[in-house]
Order: sequence, then structure tokens, then C-alpha cells
Amino acid sequence: MMARVPVTVPMNDLRAQWAEVREDVLAAVERVGASGWLVLGREVERFEGELARRWGLPQCVGCGSGLDAIEIALRSLGLPPGEAVLTTPLSAFATTLGIVRAGGVPHFVDVDESGQLDLDLVEPALASGIRFVLPVHLYGHAGDVPRLAEFGRRFGATVMEDCAQAIGARNNGMVVGAASAACATSFYPTKNLGAMGEGGAVLASTERLAEAARSLRDYGRKGRDAHELLGLNSRLDELHAAILRDAQLPRLDAHLTRRREVAAAYGRGLRHPALTLPPAPAGSESSWHLFPVLVSTDREAFRSHLRGRGVETGVHYPVLIPDQPALLDVPGAKVLTPLRRAAEFAAREVSLPVHPYLTDGDVEKIIDACNAWQS
Repeated sequence: MMARVPVTVPMNDLRAQWAEVREDVLAAVERVGASGWLVLGREVERFEGELARRWGLPQCVGCGSGLDAIEIALRSLGLPPGEAVLTTPLSAFATTLGIVRAGGVPHFVDVDESGQLDLDLVEPALASGIRFVLPVHLYGHAGDVPRLAEFGRRFGATVMEDCAQAIGARNNGMVVGAASAACATSFYPTKNLGAMGEGGAVLASTERLAEAARSLRDYGRKGRDAHELLGLNSRLDELHAAILRDAQLPRLDAHLTRRREVAAAYGRGLRHPALTLPPAPAGSESSWHLFPVLVSTDREAFRSHLRGRGVETGVHYPVLIPDQPALLDVPGAKVLTPLRRAAEFAAREVSLPVHPYLTDGDVEKIIDACNAWQS
């Protein structure tokens, strides 16, 4: 039996992250602990304000997870029970789960060549009467934000963007989330802006929507003892907010720059004929949460080859959301178009490491290993 080759280039390097942020994290822990205030206090307010300014959107409401942020954003936007929500089949299951938890019914159309929701298929669905659309800015790309905004104006549609993978991304100068009156993001530890645990946020365009989101995250409370809505317990705690504000947010721009450098190096260096690099959407300044390649032959053989060179890879997402068993119990869920491209991504996609702690030597090693594969 051959010895297992140790991973020398991980998909994400949270140990390297800890070495970088340790002092700032410990200082934040000390400050929060000494304050005696652990939930929904000044740390959350300060982080919300700084993230809204950094993102370029008016309001931010921290909550317990990216999944909760999707549900809270949709409910804040007034999603009626049983309403159809047009969305992508290619994403983390949380995207659709948030729709269902908010009372909506997912309707799926195919993705485009970049893996984003195909807006050429969205347009006729909106013209037919669907009034809610939930795109995902997948892989850290910025989908066509200006066109999404135009859909909202032309069809009277409500757009709610899932920006969990795309903080810092823009399309033709518009930040992700700008087409939505309220959008959602995640601070899961592996995200480009990650907490040391769970967290998420709703970014909103008006104080009214932000107030609705603040109420929903806190049991539907208005004031101390009046509960006007059936809300959630989904409060971003003080400790996560302090760590995000002190240790992670100040490093975000540098980390995004490094992700873009790594992605550009892959684009120049990957030359294996069995590997296809899906194009970024036109106009996208991507934040490269993931770097996907499509493998035309044996995906698992390719991953095994890289593992043998010490390179860890991932697969996002091998089972399309409409094929998940949990959706069998969701009345009214529909697939509106053939999912040809989405199925191709599900069957062929492999994610290469693209995190900011990769050295130039790591990147060269990954490129050489990919190009050396005997497919």
C-alpha cells in the first residue's frame, strides 16, 4: 500500500490565518470580555456601520448565519407565503433553504457559461409573471448587477442577491447587492470575510428594511417586550463582530488582491487540454472565493493526481439543488428549463486553492501538477 501524501497546499489555510490575526483577535476577545456585554451591543453596531461603508450600501444588519440572512432579507422584502422565487440550481443548499424557510417556492432555471443564473432565461420567466428572483454571485464573480437592477425596474420584480461568496466584487462598477433593496451575505469561516464561527448579514437600502431585519433577527421584537413578528434567534454576537471588525475587515482588501493575483496566475499558467476554465461574467471584477475548473475526463482521477502531489481540491456543487431529497417535500417547487449547463458544472467542476495565504511557490506547484496530469 502506498503511503498517503500529506497535504502541503490546503484548500483553505485557517492555521496561517490564525498566525496573521492572532494578536488582533485576542485583543478583541479581551475588550469584549471586559465590557460585560456579549449580545447586540456597540461591537455589533460598529461592525455593521463599517461593513456598510466598506460595501457601499446604506444599511447592514448582522445575524447568526448566511442562511438566516437569506430568510430575513426575503421576509423583510415582503415575500408572500407560497410565492414563486426564481433561483439557481447550482449553489449551496442554503440558498434554496432560505427561500423555503421564508415561505417561498423555488423555481429553477439553468446557469450560463460562468455558472451564474442565466439572465436570458430569467427575463422570460419574469415576463410571465414571476415577481421574485434570487441570483447567487457564485465563485466570487459578480453577475450582471446592472441588468438585474433593470429587471427590477422593468418588471416590478424584487431582486434579492445572495452575495455570500462575493464581497468586494463589482460588475461594470456596481457592487454586488446594489440591484437589491436587501441582499444577504455570510461570514462562515472559509468566506472571503470569515468569522471564527457562524455569522451573516443583511445589507439593506433603506432604514425601514433594516429595522424589519433587526426585528426578525431578534424574535420579531419591537422594543423590549412587544413581539410583532414571528422572528428568529439570529443575532450576530459581540465577539464575532469585534473579531470581524478588528482582525478581518482591515485585511480584506489585501486578501482580495492576493486572490485576484492567484486567479490571474492560474489563467496564464493552466494549459492542460482536459481542463476548461469557465469565463468570468462580462464586466465582473471578481473576488475569487473559489477557482473552478471543468475536467473533461475523470474528475476523481484528476483530484487523486493532485492529492498525490500534496494539493487539496474541492467540488462545488456535485448535486444540483432540485435533485436534493429534501426538496421532494416542498410543494410547488419547479424546474422551468433544462439544466444542461448546471448539470455539466455538477459533473465536472473541481475547485483549486485560491486563498490569500498561497505563496508564489504554492501557485507554481499547483499549476505544474495540473499540467502534468496524465489524463
